[in-house]
Amino acid sequence: MAIEARGTRIETDEEGYLADRTQWNKDVAVALANDEQIDMSETHWGLIDYVRQYYAENQIHPRMHMLVKNLGRVSGKTFHEEKGYVNYLYQLFPNDPIRQLCKIAGLPKPLPTEHDG
Repeated sequence: MAIEARGTRIETDEEGYLADRTQWNKDVAVALANDEQIDMSETHWGLIDYVRQYYAENQIHPRMHMLVKNLGRVSGKTFHEEKGYVNYLYQLFPNDPIRQLCKIAGLPKPLPTEHDG
């Protein structure tokens, strides 16, 4: 499979994850998001930047719990509102927030043990 980003063909696996992660850039992210039927906003980009940084530092994908915890810190709200944050993430990435975030961010597919959303 493949996507096209600004006239360049970018190979993906059968699920749409990049075959060569070094080809990732913002144009590729937009193409991947379009393939997922997601219109990128500033909030989407912030989450993409977060998961890319988290992966670079930890060599593992952030779990849903970590995203929710960090969203709470950013908004100044407490963690007991977890369900609201989870629902918000599903509004942004409706099919599966962790998998869609990782795919658009150019990261490898999360393993089942990394995925709790």
